[in-house]
Amino acid sequence: MFKKLSIIFSGFKWLLAAAVSLTLAACATGLPPAPSAAASDAYSYKIGPGDNLNIVVWRNPELSMSVPVRPDGKISAPLIDDLSAMGKDSTALARDIEKELGKFIRDPVVTVIVTSFVGPYSEQIRVIGEAAKPQILAYRQKMTVLDVMIAVGGITDFADGNRATILRTAENNTQYSVRLKDLVKGGDVSANVEMKPGDVLIIPQSWF
Repeated sequence: MFKKLSIIFSGFKWLLAAAVSLTLAACATGLPPAPSAAASDAYSYKIGPGDNLNIVVWRNPELSMSVPVRPDGKISAPLIDDLSAMGKDSTALARDIEKELGKFIRDPVVTVIVTSFVGPYSEQIRVIGEAAKPQILAYRQKMTVLDVMIAVGGITDFADGNRATILRTAENNTQYSVRLKDLVKGGDVSANVEMKPGDVLIIPQSWF
């Protein structure tokens, strides 16, 4: 009888501790939880410094080439000295190149293909604090906080993962709480949320 009561009491203590832990995690930041869905169907990738572009000019192979986007966000190509590429999608940049080439050749048809992705600074995901490898990541459509955690190698042993926050620059620097410890250490997929371009994931250090 006493053994059964002890088991029941132990189970009750475990449930109580779990409930208290979740309550403390929710109250620790005083911030609303991050929305589970955040991606926009209207999202279109924007070119940024460090991207590599494959420019194809139809029927003009001598004008077709692969070029990097310079740190100033511009590109140089045959018959084009400096053309801003940063913040444009591939279609818009192709039309701009056609305008420039139209000064020299008749009715150019240009296709731009992005072959490596960095993205503009305003859309990059930044991970700071107690991540195993804090870094900057290129945003991808439907990217989640779990994708980010895999990319940075998870959180450190000193991280207070359930007090982590997302600073959402696309929403006037609104902050949301996110339960990284539950997600990464406990495998709780309900803690997984989508990221938005320009999000900053802040992982604080535990006080004990």
